Amino acid sequence: MYAAGGQRLLSSRQHIQEKPLLNARPMTALLLTTALFLGACAGGGPASPAPEADAGAPFLAPAEVRETPTPGIPPALLTAVRAAEHPGFDRVVFEFAEGPLPGYRVAYLQGPAHDCGSGDEKPVAGGALLEVTLRPANAHTEKGEPTIPFREQPLTLPVLREIDRTCDFEAVVTWVLGVSSQKPFRVTELSGPPRLVVDVER
Repeated sequence: MYAAGGQRLLSSRQHIQEKPLLNARPMTALLLTTALFLGACAGGGPASPAPEADAGAPFLAPAEVRETPTPGIPPALLTAVRAAEHPGFDRVVFEFAEGPLPGYRVAYLQGPAHDCGSGDEKPVAGGALLEVTLRPANAHTEKGEPTIPFREQPLTLPVLREIDRTCDFEAVVTWVLGVSSQKPFRVTELSGPPRLVVDVER
């Protein structure tokens, strides 16, 4: 069952329980837990996110686009990116420093991914590419230091093959999720701390 295009999956941000990264396969959990720790340090303090449980909202058809307007706020600081396996879907969480979430656009690419700086094609593992664009947002500190310790991360989850950052320029941050094939997806906004959650159905 799919939601109609453009429909917000949640009318308000919710505070719901997250399954720990121990649900992910060992290599993925170890690498992405490191990202959480280092990203939190760069963001100015330890992250203690409330656990994120299954949202239960309907998934969108692969052809749909989930998009919100770009708010008139200072750039949100991305402090952590993590992925894990859940019953029936794989999940990627984008966590931010305290403050409003940025606007976002989540949709499958019709062609290859490209680096926003050079314009060069960027290979990403998987048969389909789900692009997550965040604006206004930064993935670096005021000193130019990255807040996420990796630009690309291979995954061994059931449908997610890799996650790659393709842009962190002029308050636009983009990540590409390499998926085994085009699968239904959903997007959820969470608070305490601010998080954007992208689930890809198996």
